[in-house]
Amino acid sequence: MSGHSKWSTIKRRKGAQDAKRGKLFTKVIKEITIAARSGGGDPDGNSRLRRAIDLARSVNMPADNVTRAIQKGTGELEGVEYEELLYEGVGTDGALFLCEVVTDNRNRTIAEVRKIFDKNYGTIGTSGSAAWAFEQKGMIRIDKDAVSEEKLFEAAVGGGAENMELSDDQWVVTTPRNDLDSVRDAIASAGIEIAEASLEYIPNNPKIVEGPDAEKLIQLYEALEEHDDIQNVFSDFELSEQALAEMA
Repeated sequence: MSGHSKWSTIKRRKGAQDAKRGKLFTKVIKEITIAARSGGGDPDGNSRLRRAIDLARSVNMPADNVTRAIQKGTGELEGVEYEELLYEGVGTDGALFLCEVVTDNRNRTIAEVRKIFDKNYGTIGTSGSAAWAFEQKGMIRIDKDAVSEEKLFEAAVGGGAENMELSDDQWVVTTPRNDLDSVRDAIASAGIEIAEASLEYIPNNPKIVEGPDAEKLIQLYEALEEHDDIQNVFSDFELSEQALAEMA
């Protein structure tokens, strides 16, 4: 995996550890609510909801929280009306950023996100200014100890996966965007427990960074990730081996 991917894995693991503080739970609840609103409350007929529930389980979210989030999405319980947006921007050294946003007040959120970019050596962009540099892919993560390489390979490739590789203590399976759910189902049908399955933006031409630029980009990435209305952050920068070692 690339330096940025390794760093993203570290960040993801830290996020799971911080779930008790509520921030990650809030983001997962938003995803469940939106998935239920857009595709109904039955995970068997709503692949996005099924993936969101997988994520909730991976961070040990109580079942009651999941149920309430689904009911808010379907209208059984009163809930906030959320809007999904994609913000684009640029950081130090021309690194590009995509932010998946879920908000109940787009005017407030855009002002706050613009301020984050401005304070961290970046600029928020217009629609299409960064998205052109990414391709959306399916990403399935499985704990290394949950399955043998041979069994996972057989299930993933048989289901239509593009690639499979080990990153730290997780297997990462990559799929075409439209095949995420079929590959996920093939893996699950083989009795393999899935930690997370999601659509992610993968850069077409990653940019290697180190030194002060790396520090500034990490600072921007983390500031965006901390915002309550930003569900996910994607960037086309990768940390050099030296920068990764220094961060570790």
